Amino acid sequence: MLLLSVISSAVAPGLALLTFFYLKDKYDQEPLHMVLKVFLLGLIIVLPVMIIQRGLVLGLDGGPYVDSFLISSGVEEGLKWFVLYHMIYNHTEFDEPYDGILYAVAISLGFATIENVMYAWYSNASIGSMVMRALLPVSGHAMFGVIMGYHMGRAKFSKGVKTRGILLISLLLPWLWHGIYDFILTTTANYWIWFIVPLMAVLWYGGMGKVARANSRSPFRFLKREEEVNL
Repeated sequence: MLLLSVISSAVAPGLALLTFFYLKDKYDQEPLHMVLKVFLLGLIIVLPVMIIQRGLVLGLDGGPYVDSFLISSGVEEGLKWFVLYHMIYNHTEFDEPYDGILYAVAISLGFATIENVMYAWYSNASIGSMVMRALLPVSGHAMFGVIMGYHMGRAKFSKGVKTRGILLISLLLPWLWHGIYDFILTTTANYWIWFIVPLMAVLWYGGMGKVARANSRSPFRFLKREEEVNL
């Protein structure tokens, strides 16, 4: 029964955050099956991520910078971006800027959820440690997804030469923030909480601003206002 409770606590944060961001889509909500499909892609890419990371660990002389910015952040954010770009970016359902946020959050939370389940299973985690992971790693992955998806949405609906530059930003910024997050945990064993809490506050504040801006750029907002006026 305790194991079931711990596993449930590992899955619940990802689903709760996914629901939160799904409901933040104000004007044209995505098909639920598409969102769940991308969430499942996040579960699946854990395997290639682990294989690539293992190869890099064996092939490189590690250190906090290499571990944080290349092996952890670089591989995870790079593969999430690659899958989103090749499977979602040109999809017909990606029809407003907020969709980038939703799909990037979905793949990020899928990844974070299976990572959480593996942690709970192999480390005999307590409920308390799972609550801490919900507030930090799972929440962090969601914020990295918001950053990636926001800029991917900007790129999708930008015109001209700016598109490639914004697409590059959609990869580099979540990689950078994720690397900073991991670097803090790697190098500040006893007082990491004093750095992580402000970092998460900044990420959430900025993330909610990106959610609002993405919704404000939706081409469907005028249609919804017309419907409200007609009613």
